[in-house]
Amino acid sequence: MNLFDALVRLSLPLVPRFIVKRVAAPYVAGETLEQAVQVVRALNDEGAMATVDYLGEAVTEPSRVDAAVQEYLRLLDAIARHDLRSNVSLKPTMMGLGLDEGLFSRSVQAVTDRARELGNFVRMDMEDHPTVAATLGLYRELRKEASNVGVVLQSMLRRTLSDAAGLLELRPNVRLVKGIYREPRQVAWQDPHTIRESFVHLLEVLLRGGAYVGIATHDEHLVWAAQAVIHKLGVGRDRYEFQMLLGVEPTLRRVLLSEGHPLRVYVPYGQDWYAYSVRRLRENPSVAWHVLRALLRGERG
Repeated sequence: MNLFDALVRLSLPLVPRFIVKRVAAPYVAGETLEQAVQVVRALNDEGAMATVDYLGEAVTEPSRVDAAVQEYLRLLDAIARHDLRSNVSLKPTMMGLGLDEGLFSRSVQAVTDRARELGNFVRMDMEDHPTVAATLGLYRELRKEASNVGVVLQSMLRRTLSDAAGLLELRPNVRLVKGIYREPRQVAWQDPHTIRESFVHLLEVLLRGGAYVGIATHDEHLVWAAQAVIHKLGVGRDRYEFQMLLGVEPTLRRVLLSEGHPLRVYVPYGQDWYAYSVRRLRENPSVAWHVLRALLRGERG
């Protein structure tokens, strides 16, 4: 990270929420389920699928976990009612991980059960390294009974190659990402080139092992490398999809769709938009710079 990027990222907490909200608007569908439905419908019309995430993490009160479960049940019903090509993603720490292990298991189970009734699918997101073991543990338990659940693996974590190999017996559905959390060197690769190489190697391991892979990246080099791996292995389009975040690289998204690749867009919504937006901006200092320029100009929303 260069000095400019570091300064931009450190300045973000000082930026008023209304400016962050305006600049981050392309990355979030809105605060309501109805707004999320509209965004997913537009993506479907474009040819893309979606996965919808009700925003929130690190919940500390059981009542908030219960509220999140009810919102996910509403979300799954809305997807079915509107005949949308979308599944759902959820954060383990929003479902009670770190609060109560039993609550975590019951909450995710309630969502996956309802999804199975409706012929839908649930993706368990992966958070920072202390959550990995519990998330993979619950994923393994859920896969004993149902196939409509997937998980996420991060190429930046040193443990991921072992985790990927251990999951192959389940014929897993995996979203492969670089990883966005600031992790210590003891547990995570720090060099961007190494993280890229890890991503490509993991993709090949997973595809060779029979997994379905969501190739989640906006890195054009990794998109090319993934296409090369798919071509080399002769993998059909029923075994993978590309995945991107709402509002990021829409041109590349449309290029991949025009080439016939299956593609899914991650669509977040909810009142907890601020933490998500700041994280996205910290990942992309060039966007964060626009936020700071708006503040310096005294712009108001």
